[in-house]
Amino acid sequence: MRNEPFTIRKRLRSFKYAANGIYLLISREHNAWIHCFAAICVTIAGIMVRLSAAEWIAIILSIGMVLAAEAVNSSIERLADFVTEEQRDAIKQTKDLAAGSVLILAIAAAAVGLIIFIPKLF
Repeated sequence: MRNEPFTIRKRLRSFKYAANGIYLLISREHNAWIHCFAAICVTIAGIMVRLSAAEWIAIILSIGMVLAAEAVNSSIERLADFVTEEQRDAIKQTKDLAAGSVLILAIAAAAVGLIIFIPKLF
């Protein structure tokens, strides 16, 4: 831990960096585009069927977790590609594990969506 004094300016700067990370995710990561499209569709459907507050919480957390996992996955992939362009099994496994975490959360998010939307649609 660094012994730098707390300043509002530095905290605001950290938000600027984080916002840039979100921009990079949404503007450059193709898989994030798919997740964003799904999030938009689910949001529109949620408005149409008038989700409860608890249902919105589940949907929002699911969307947030999938996008956050995609950001971490993309970060790991970029860092691994920066470290070496050589084919290394350990780096491949690391990238596969990170991608797997996104898939796990996407499946869980889809399950949440099905649990919420199926009773409302049928």
